[in-house]
Parts: sequence; structure tokens; C-alpha cells
Amino acid sequence: MTPSEKIVWHELRNRNLSGCKFRRQHAVHLYIVDFFCLEKELVIEIDGGIHNCEEVQEKDGNRTAELERLGLTVIRFTNEEVLSDIDDVMRKIDEISNSLPASPSP
Repeated sequence: MTPSEKIVWHELRNRNLSGCKFRRQHAVHLYIVDFFCLEKELVIEIDGGIHNCEEVQEKDGNRTAELERLGLTVIRFTNEEVLSDIDDVMRKIDEISNSLPASPSP
């Protein structure tokens, strides 16, 4: 994990955020996502500098669209957002998570 991912994981692990269970580096469809909450069908991606490249942004957009077609909510943060204001990042994740209904149990 990158330093930014480690910071976010520290905040998400052990159901620290609204009691939601997050998994890290989790396989979803054809992708490995940074963080995933099955209960809320929520994907969190932390993007490094390489994601500023136009080609990578296009791939990210396609990936996000594919995950959203599966009914998932995808939110992205940059490394800079995590490093400069983790409290705001976690507040945004919490707000979005709380706005999503719990998915039915399989």
C-alpha cells in the first residue's frame, strides 16, 4: 500500500467508520480496488500522481463507469487530499456511506 492508502486504511479498518466493514485491495469484477465495503457497495480509490496523465484518467473513467454499471458507488481521492486533510476525506466518505442503503444479504 502507498503511504496515503495506509492512512486511509488506518481510519477505515476495524469498522471505525460508521460500523462499516471495509476490505483493502479487494477484487471486484475485473479490478482490484483500493477499498471496498460490500454492505454499502462502496468503492474508494486513492489516486497517485500517475492518475493526472490523460491516458490514465481515461482508463480510470472507464473503470469507474464499469463498476457503476455493476451498481457500485465509486469515490476517488488524490494522495494530496489524504495527506493534507484526512479529516475532510473521512468526513466525505462517511457522508456518502451513510447516504447509501445497506445491500441485501446474499
